[in-house]
Amino acid sequence: MKLLLKDVATVHMGYSFRSRFESFDSGPVAVIQMKDLSDENIVNCGSLSYVDMDKFGENHFVQKGDLIFRSRSLTSTAAILSEDPGFAVVSAPLLKIRLSTTTVMPEYLNWFIRQLPAQIFLTSHARGTTQKMISKETLEMLEIDVPPLEKQKSIIALAALADDEQRIMKQLSIKRKQHISAILIREAGGE
Repeated sequence: MKLLLKDVATVHMGYSFRSRFESFDSGPVAVIQMKDLSDENIVNCGSLSYVDMDKFGENHFVQKGDLIFRSRSLTSTAAILSEDPGFAVVSAPLLKIRLSTTTVMPEYLNWFIRQLPAQIFLTSHARGTTQKMISKETLEMLEIDVPPLEKQKSIIALAALADDEQRIMKQLSIKRKQHISAILIREAGGE
């Protein structure tokens, strides 16, 4: 079944701080920024900045399972909020995606957004010349393949294994290069 993202989720723009906000190591409200989105497409809640403000609307607050979308970046992907950050908001230009149905798993949607069909759609609708921007309206019009939940779970599990394999292969390549370099240095020294 194919559905538009707006049929399965709500998309909210991040809070636009009018100027650079004064951040603290702790405070009443955490702020999720672009730097908090990892290469593994999860939100790193361990390094969030905090602000002492109370003028946020309910739609600015995030919860576990929300996706945080990079609307202005080299990659148009999302990161999943896999832990509860407490009172936290998303800063602009990030977008918050909250599923409004139980027929789509957040992990599956996070995976789907990174796939070629979604990336082609997003790239073809991006605006700007030097820095591409994906609008909230464009993201809402993204067409999603929605298989049954069991199949979504299988896809997520297989994708996680493929990611693990890539990480291991990269580590192996680094170790192999270090090992060969050490052998060649010994040979060059005449040992």
